Amino acid sequence: MTTVSPHAPWSYVLQLPHDPRAPRVARKTLRAVLNGHGMTERLDTAELLACELVTNAYRHSDGQATLRLRHMEGGWLRISVWDTNPVIPAPFDKPPGAVRPVPTPAPAAHSGGRGLLLVQLCADNWGGYPLGDDLFGRSGKLLWCELAPTTERAQAA
Repeated sequence: MTTVSPHAPWSYVLQLPHDPRAPRVARKTLRAVLNGHGMTERLDTAELLACELVTNAYRHSDGQATLRLRHMEGGWLRISVWDTNPVIPAPFDKPPGAVRPVPTPAPAAHSGGRGLLLVQLCADNWGGYPLGDDLFGRSGKLLWCELAPTTERAQAA
């Protein structure tokens, strides 16, 4: 029987319809994937980030979305969500590594607008890319965030 190294890169992709239940499905899928790979120490933060990105896709696009979970070299975990709306919200519109503003919360009177703020505050890296039309007619944007390996996160704290 072949065994898989816990440190080997892997990737999962989940297609989500434009449905208000999509964030819940994304959370449950992420929980199953991370539990299956023994990454329970990142579960709560990763679940929050994925849910916020999928919720943003549902609220601001009118089509399907795609959630991708990727365990990368060095132990980083990337969560990305593609949707059909090409508009990249601030501050995700800045290139990775650019000077980014300090997150400021939405006024208390607003009922939304805090999801991407949570992503900024909880992720170790994040960004967005516009996607032009490809061979399959897909366009829109990709928002992503990353969580550092747990050893790096503990040292940063």
